[in-house]
Amino acid sequence: MAAALRDDLPEAGGPWAPTPPYSFVGGHNDGDSIPVAGLAEAAISALRREGPALASYNLGGSPQGYEPLRRFVCDKLGARASTPVDPDEVLITSGSLQALDLVNEAFLRPGDTVIVEQATYGGALTRLDRLGVSWVGVELDDDGIVPDDLDRVLTGLAADGVRPRFLYTIPTVQNPTGSVLPLERRRRILDLVRAHGVPVFEDDCYADLVWRGQRPPTLRSLDDGRGQVVYCGSFSKSIAPSLRVGYLVADPPVIRQLLAIKTDAGTGALEQLALADYAPTSFEHHVDQLMGSLQVKCAAMRAAVAAHFPDDVHVTDPAGGIYVWLTFPEGVDTSALVEPAAEAGIEFNPGAGWSADPQWGRRRLRLCFGHPDVATIEAGVARLGEVYRASIA
Repeated sequence: MAAALRDDLPEAGGPWAPTPPYSFVGGHNDGDSIPVAGLAEAAISALRREGPALASYNLGGSPQGYEPLRRFVCDKLGARASTPVDPDEVLITSGSLQALDLVNEAFLRPGDTVIVEQATYGGALTRLDRLGVSWVGVELDDDGIVPDDLDRVLTGLAADGVRPRFLYTIPTVQNPTGSVLPLERRRRILDLVRAHGVPVFEDDCYADLVWRGQRPPTLRSLDDGRGQVVYCGSFSKSIAPSLRVGYLVADPPVIRQLLAIKTDAGTGALEQLALADYAPTSFEHHVDQLMGSLQVKCAAMRAAVAAHFPDDVHVTDPAGGIYVWLTFPEGVDTSALVEPAAEAGIEFNPGAGWSADPQWGRRRLRLCFGHPDVATIEAGVARLGEVYRASIA
């Protein structure tokens, strides 16, 4: 059968292996913070009430998702992100990854161009590459996208006769840098893309985890009803990754078009039922507790980097989320650290795969502090520091 497979598939994965002792990859959350009891109680209550509806796809309701959950998404965005949303503008997806795939399928064709941030979500780049879509990176600083560089990129593409299909941005708790784009930059960026007729795909999957400063309004809310922004969110980072529940927010004509290509017969109902029962009364308290834990872990990881790496290794100070982003001196290739780190029981994300320009990203890496406890973070970063020091000795 293997010989009969298409010859243009991605490289096959290897056998599953247990997680190493010091795993700083992926978007895993804090295990001790998962609200197991609350979710279990909510699931039982919802099943007793709605159980017979499991006999029908989509619980016999709208293919956009369970309406009480869509209403909670609207309430949450209104209260936490100054974003008024109607349930008809919400599509529940099987995680934010399905949201990415749906938007890509609806907007992109081979040969198209997308604007991305200089450092960005590696899974988004992988998907663009598989679709035959090229991308252009725009500069970031400690506050996110640099508007003057976005202006330069848009103007340069226009001069070449290229209109990007959209700007893909993670403005609130950027992945991997952890920055939060200030309000004045959000307005300037929207002015720039409007002038060039470029839509925005706003990925806000970490935005519920802002622990420093005020969470700004979403780009979608600042678009003043023009419908130029498609918004994506998720419960993976705020509740639990394995639930696989995300959502898209867009104007109803766009939602209906996305539904036409969402051919999975509906996102899993049990997860939606449990979240819809749990979240209205418990989400705020849970997220506050989760952010307290994540702040402690972030501080521990930054302190461990400062203690065990040379002074010329820079680590970001994120405003929220679950990652820090390390920058090494010129000439360092963090991909060369992967194998010796693995031998020491450590895994991390080399920066090349999380950068619009792999050469720019070579001397960078991403560490996730969401899942390991403080003791594991301290021991693992110390060991990674030893691996790095040995590589430059």
